Amino acid sequence: MMRVAAVDCGTNSVRLLIADITHEDGITRLVDVERLMRVARLGQGVDATGRLAPEALARTFAAVEEYADLIRDHGAATVRFVATSATRDASNRQEFVDGVRHRLGVEPEVVSGAEEAALSFAGAVSVLPPAAGEKILVVDLGGGSTEFVLGGDGGVEAALSVDMGCVRFTERFLHGDPPTAEEIAAAEAEVARQLDTVMLSVPLDATDRVIGVAGTITTVAAHALDLNSYRPDAIDGTELPIGVVEAAASELLGFSRSWRENLPFMHPGRVDVIGAGALIWRCILQRLEAETGGRVRTAVASEHDILDGIALGLAEGYR
Repeated sequence: MMRVAAVDCGTNSVRLLIADITHEDGITRLVDVERLMRVARLGQGVDATGRLAPEALARTFAAVEEYADLIRDHGAATVRFVATSATRDASNRQEFVDGVRHRLGVEPEVVSGAEEAALSFAGAVSVLPPAAGEKILVVDLGGGSTEFVLGGDGGVEAALSVDMGCVRFTERFLHGDPPTAEEIAAAEAEVARQLDTVMLSVPLDATDRVIGVAGTITTVAAHALDLNSYRPDAIDGTELPIGVVEAAASELLGFSRSWRENLPFMHPGRVDVIGAGALIWRCILQRLEAETGGRVRTAVASEHDILDGIALGLAEGYR
């Protein structure tokens, strides 16, 4: 058994997984010790300025300091810190890198969109593996980017990361509370354009099953399930008809922020950006259903994502 720590630092949240890795019957599994999330909004304003804001860095460093204490207390043998969209886009990312190294003692890796996609796929299929010959599309909808990864039992076959996420689209398009019809139409047009780009690299029409990961998608699932609190055990692996997911996404998009605040499953750090994330997820599922001629009629929400991929990679040399 090996204890590892994985940190995923995205545009909206910083997440930690401390896990024991076991090998039984040739299968590698993770046993969670700690799985935490802090909304630091590192990507605040990056889409407009191209820089990480001082207050966003301060929030992120506070989360890193908390995680450093937990990693030390739990005795993790190996640590990997992965940073994604917001940090890729920032001109002052060296300030971020230096701050993380000082606090955590490891060099943060600012990974490419392609590697982010591969790690997300590895994490998602670690608990929901494809059947023989089945093509799974993993969609990782983050704050600054969305990864599309198509693969099967032989691994990743096609992947692309695009600049489309809940924080980026909120800042760029959805300024009303709730957003106006004109704002929604502009955001939908941009999603359609981004999906046209995705189709050039990832054949969405080959999909047999879609798995959505990350907080936007699991929050939409929580609303669709009408949960009275955020319950990962109820959300993880749930498979819902696309129409049900689209209806839940549409409701979240149309709610005011004050209404969203009172939803029992809603994390406070998602209140202002869940509408944009829900819009993106709705558009993706509508496009996927059309591209597959209705073959894909359901969507799976998973709590296992890039964090799991990072942790598994530490044990298996995934990198």
